[in-house]
Amino acid sequence: MQPDHYVLRLLYAHGVGLEDLGVPRRDGAAVEADPCKVWQRFADHYYLFRGTPTGAWLDYELHEVFGVQDQLSGDTAPRIYDEIREKLGSPEFRPRALFERFNIEVLATTDAATDTLDHHRAIRGSGWKGRVIPTFRPDALFRIAAPGWPAALDGLGVRDYSGFIGALAERRAHFKSLGATATDHGVLAPYTAALRQEAAERLFRLALEGRAAADDEQRFTAHLLMEMAGQSLEDGLVMQIHAGALRDHNRLVFDRFGPDRGGDIPVATEFTRNLRPLLNAYGNDTRFTLVLFTLDESTYSRELAPLAGHYPAVRLGPPWWFHDSVEGMRRFRERTTETAGIYKTAGFNDDTRAFCSIPARHDLARRMDANYLAGLVARHVIAESDAHPMARALAYDLAKQTYRL
Repeated sequence: MQPDHYVLRLLYAHGVGLEDLGVPRRDGAAVEADPCKVWQRFADHYYLFRGTPTGAWLDYELHEVFGVQDQLSGDTAPRIYDEIREKLGSPEFRPRALFERFNIEVLATTDAATDTLDHHRAIRGSGWKGRVIPTFRPDALFRIAAPGWPAALDGLGVRDYSGFIGALAERRAHFKSLGATATDHGVLAPYTAALRQEAAERLFRLALEGRAAADDEQRFTAHLLMEMAGQSLEDGLVMQIHAGALRDHNRLVFDRFGPDRGGDIPVATEFTRNLRPLLNAYGNDTRFTLVLFTLDESTYSRELAPLAGHYPAVRLGPPWWFHDSVEGMRRFRERTTETAGIYKTAGFNDDTRAFCSIPARHDLARRMDANYLAGLVARHVIAESDAHPMARALAYDLAKQTYRL
């Protein structure tokens, strides 16, 4: 319960205190320490998740992964808790056993640019055949106005702009040596703009002196996205941009419990003008792949599908977060396929933090894509003989192609 922002946000919205769910407070104040009581509170409110993707995923996990026969409720909670706890203690539910049971070919973690990746080296050195790879995410190094930027920079070990850019390239190479095929960049707005060398150096110096403002950070990030696209052209790493989440909207929750507690809210996002500098510089090169994710559905048909339907480098990531749902997936297909087709999308890759939800999320996505294709067949838009390879592409081939796996 405690690290799952999907669960926390809806319970909190209905008045369930995060303290009562055992979420640690920043000030060290007491919170519920009994996991049985936390589970009971969750089960008492499980009806709140009916009709939501979270409810669909959790039902699948309980019934298909854990083999629970009863519906979760306040009455069944203790019995189901004991059943799950017993199964989690068995060899069949060890992470590697589940990895193989779920038929996972590749699992990619998302890691800070300065991460040592010791766990990845340990997995590689263990002789296990499972493929677990890192993903390069340098966001903390881009946020030069944030209080945590000096500590992030210390992890990189540089004190000048040229060294900074060189160190990013070296870290990318290290990630790639451990199997990475992609980078990931989370931004509020996908603003891109190339700065002159002296302008970028000046912003870096301002940050070193602790004088960088929000506008400085926006310009620096816009420039670094251009740099990252250029480096992707050189090292072959696929570039992902996740745009449109206003982080930690609820200041009280953030101050009391920290980030990732369900308070990240979507905002309207503009892609066409913001990405024009990057796409004019790199979007026509077939060696470069840029995968775009958004929380703003209004951009699907107006901006994202036309961009993907024109620039060779652009692919559309699947519906993300609030739209990673039955209706969200349907709307995405309806609003992008006519302009971009399915072959300019990245298929489906989940971004779950909950290992046991992986098969649930893929099952839901595949059912929705099959349903969409069946509708096209029924309306004689495509032939049934075409729908079968399209279904395979959406479920499997496109993700492997997009992420060079």
